[in-house]
Amino acid sequence: MRVLLIEDNADLGQAVREQIGDDGHAVDWVQTLAYAQLAIGSTPYDLLLLDLMLPDGRGIDFLRRLRSAADRTPVIILTAMDQLSDRIAGLNAGADDYLVKPFDLSELSARVAAVARRYSGNPNPRLQLGELSIDLTDRSIQREGEAIALTAREWALLEAFLQRPGALLSKSQLEERLYEFGAEIESNAVEVHVSHLRKKLGFNVVDTVRGMGYRLGRLEQP
Repeated sequence: MRVLLIEDNADLGQAVREQIGDDGHAVDWVQTLAYAQLAIGSTPYDLLLLDLMLPDGRGIDFLRRLRSAADRTPVIILTAMDQLSDRIAGLNAGADDYLVKPFDLSELSARVAAVARRYSGNPNPRLQLGELSIDLTDRSIQREGEAIALTAREWALLEAFLQRPGALLSKSQLEERLYEFGAEIESNAVEVHVSHLRKKLGFNVVDTVRGMGYRLGRLEQP
């Protein structure tokens, strides 16, 4: 996924960016609402991680403006404001989840994954794709009982296809999901990751539509 982190605390921002990045997601990090607005205006995000107290305003007002503009991007609030009234206000403003600081980074990863599953239309973390048994919670894949290991980027790519089965995703769309601002992207990076997925999971796991992009393959049940 492509994630926008809006957090002004340098230490926490760096820790969150590294955690979510290690999960295979591309993370852009900004420290003000003004920069957040610029980022949203230029990039389609799959998820926002939003602090409520920022140098140039309140995150909850920013969230209300997003929802008023019919922006349906999932939002997880990250804040030290731990009163029940604060949580209710955040959820009523349109947040999908609310995590109180300090929080465990592994819990954040789990909540990010859960929100992503809900928005993909399939909250079930366990999927069957042909001979492949996939557990999105544990990030594990088995074929006939044998575990198959994927890198973080390969997982991110596979999840992109699983979230939109049958949809054609262009090379640029996949790059946007895999790489954050400023990342050096090799011209054949997507092709390389697709090739690795096919070698590990089966040639038919990803279909290529020449000149247009890729989509999840139609694997038959064994």
